[in-house]
Amino acid sequence: MSGPASGKGGKDLTQGPIASTLLLFAVPTLASNVLQSLNGSINAIWVGRFLGAQALAATANANIIMFLMFSVVFGFGMASTVVIAQSVGGKDLDAARRAFGTAVGFCSILGLGVAVAGWIGAPVLLRLLATPPQAYELALIYLRVIFFAMPATLLVVMIMMGLRGAGDARTPLIFMIVSVAIDLVLNPVLILGLGPIPAFGIAGSAAATAAAGFISLIGVVAFIYARDMPLRLRGAELRYLWPARDQMRILVGKGLPMGLQMIVMSASGLVMIGLVNREGLLVTAAYGAAQQIWTYLQMPAMAMGAAVSAMAAQNVGAGRWDRISRITGYGMGYLLAVTSAMVVVILLFHEPLLSLFLGDNQPAIDAAWRMQLLASWSFMLFGCTMILFGVMRANGVVVAPLLILSFTLFVVRLGFYELSYPALGADALWLSFPVGSLASLLLAWAVYAQGGWRKAKLMVPVHEEECRESVNSETEPAGRIAPVG
Repeated sequence: MSGPASGKGGKDLTQGPIASTLLLFAVPTLASNVLQSLNGSINAIWVGRFLGAQALAATANANIIMFLMFSVVFGFGMASTVVIAQSVGGKDLDAARRAFGTAVGFCSILGLGVAVAGWIGAPVLLRLLATPPQAYELALIYLRVIFFAMPATLLVVMIMMGLRGAGDARTPLIFMIVSVAIDLVLNPVLILGLGPIPAFGIAGSAAATAAAGFISLIGVVAFIYARDMPLRLRGAELRYLWPARDQMRILVGKGLPMGLQMIVMSASGLVMIGLVNREGLLVTAAYGAAQQIWTYLQMPAMAMGAAVSAMAAQNVGAGRWDRISRITGYGMGYLLAVTSAMVVVILLFHEPLLSLFLGDNQPAIDAAWRMQLLASWSFMLFGCTMILFGVMRANGVVVAPLLILSFTLFVVRLGFYELSYPALGADALWLSFPVGSLASLLLAWAVYAQGGWRKAKLMVPVHEEECRESVNSETEPAGRIAPVG
């Protein structure tokens, strides 16, 4: 056993008022998400304005591959976040460092492997994506530079998620600001070539992102050691960087379902775009504009879900089950307050917001307004589902949320579309959002209220392997799991 992780970057989320602690913990995570999205949007503007449509198409194709990689790492990161949070909650700092070390070590190996394989296999990947011939060469250059930076980029993501598990949301925000600032400044400089720096074109855009990743990695590691933060590894603890078998069982067993959740949501989005494309160019353009706005509507759900998960995991580790229901309640209350306010603003000011993307194309603006009117409120339901998933994930339950999402996004949503399209036309697409979200929320609530997820065991001593398998087979019959949805 070790001391608590509070005081030098970490925060004890098991004590004090739940409402203010949760809010102060969630806000930096939300700010980080907003910054990341704004950075992506601004970089797309640089590439589109300076290099043209072919370059923008090239980055879009490369970004699909990047998203798949980040989905996997996000899953591993969430798994390590839960273990770290439970360890910190249980005042076992050595266990938190073991989990953090395994996550960082595994991510380093994964990042290096992906970088080498990606550099060699980039041409094949782009052909599999049917990248337009006009964009192929540019996409290849962009993707190879991005793969070169992959180890640093993935490590930064993993480290930031680990810090949040220890109760520190402030340090990830600081270095997200650093990364975004570097990326935004270097993008036009390296694309156009300013002063003595030559113009690198699309390679410059990728190099700016790569530089931001490497500098952020060096900065956050130096900061952790300079501040002697709880998760820093020294001396004999450095051996924790070699992935341990028991830790890898948790990381892979819990991380893969979490990563699959992201991929399921992405695949559902791709299917939806295919259905939207059938409605013609006007509707497709309107949907693209609506999606840009919906991206920001999803952020409170993702940020609050992550904050609730980390806070609940610390309390599970501390045995403070009396606080779990209140954490869930406050998380849902904040989520509904923020998301409903955003929906009201979006609907009230839809004309100027949509014109940012659609210009003076009034028919497209009208079509996008119809989509928003029918679908925007569904993100409140989606957010509540993410809160419930986050709390269950705090005790290591990840298979049930994956099954719920897969069922509601594909069976319920697409089934509703197929059945109602003859009567509703394109409105069936937009109404499928609230129908699918409502089904997800009802199923998530049924699993949460039934309470079996509370009996799951994430952190059990290695010598109790047999007991662990017995508990897991009872609590998650859909798949054997090892020592988040």
